[in-house]
Amino acid sequence: MQMNFLKKTNIPQILFLILVLSSCGNNNKPKEKTVSTIEDTLPKMKPLGREKRLPANYIHSIKGSINHFYTKNWPNNSMNGSFLVARNGHILFERYNGYANKNEGTKITATTPVHIASVTKVLTATAVLKLVNAGKIILDQKVNTILKTFPYDECTIRMLLSHRSGMRNYAYFTDRDKSVWDRHNQLTNKDILEILATKNIGLEAPVGTRFAYCNTNYAMLALIIEKITGLSYKEAMYQMIFKPLNMTNTYVFDNEKDREKIVPSYKGNNAEIGFDYLDCVYGDKNIFSTPRDLLKFDRARNSPDFLKPALLKEVYTGYSNERQGQKNYGLGIRMINWETGQNFYFHNGWWHGNTSSYITLMKEHVTIIALSNKMTRKTYAIRKLAPIFGDYPFKFKEEAE
Repeated sequence: MQMNFLKKTNIPQILFLILVLSSCGNNNKPKEKTVSTIEDTLPKMKPLGREKRLPANYIHSIKGSINHFYTKNWPNNSMNGSFLVARNGHILFERYNGYANKNEGTKITATTPVHIASVTKVLTATAVLKLVNAGKIILDQKVNTILKTFPYDECTIRMLLSHRSGMRNYAYFTDRDKSVWDRHNQLTNKDILEILATKNIGLEAPVGTRFAYCNTNYAMLALIIEKITGLSYKEAMYQMIFKPLNMTNTYVFDNEKDREKIVPSYKGNNAEIGFDYLDCVYGDKNIFSTPRDLLKFDRARNSPDFLKPALLKEVYTGYSNERQGQKNYGLGIRMINWETGQNFYFHNGWWHGNTSSYITLMKEHVTIIALSNKMTRKTYAIRKLAPIFGDYPFKFKEEAE
């Protein structure tokens, strides 16, 4: 019987049958991963290597000047927040004062994450720029090639980064008309995109025609990060920036997980400021961090391999000078450009009672950061420290801007 079967069946058929049977027997075995995970393909920030050590006598002398500013700006340690000045990554001066949570009696320390408000935009822009640098997106790529329902055909990623989209701020077109949005519901980034796509939200100016600082731009950039990486904004920022730079006290606010444990913010009279319907929107805000973590981030942005030289040049090019002036905006960074050729790069922030200021003096390798969870404009005065390190024409008597 067996001989008859073999005579009627050719050898290739037998081999094929054996292969099929063996593959069926392996169906229940766990499959080995042969493809890299999404995280493995992400462009990631790299820490800046060892920097030049500072002479002890320089550190001692400069501390006196910084302390003079600190005691004048926040007399009697009246700051409610965090303050740090560093050069070459070396911390020259830092102070942590006031309450993290007045009801619980907890104090702000070097490891207390505080809402950094619009300084978040610098981090969001950094993630986008790393994706551009890696060739995953293009600066002048139209937004609707990524976010398919985005309604403004000519708007590009560059325009979002530089606030030249012409879009209106989402806080202004969702705050009154219930047919657009019911403020009893938490607004999300996807909700903003849906509103733009379906509610005929007009532009403030034709796309690409003028600069207008607008949080909607960075809410859309966060969605682009999600679309390109296949991760949530929170996870993408962790994988691309926070984890590789060891920013252990930095995170993106998650309304469901973090609402009860975050550091709250306060009015000038110490009244706590509660949540509102805008608190779930991210990309333009909603990162909590510390000055020490932001120092790591700043030094990484000053690393030679942060971005390709041509792209880096575009980051620090002004896109907001419709008329001659000093104030300007690059790709995710504010700047002041003086006629002398001196440039000052920074970003400020405000959300609820949180105020923030991040300054990077690139030529001098200096980082200056102030964060506060109690409403004050004194946070912005830290720019007056710049003349200690270089030719920056700020005066100590000037008002903070």
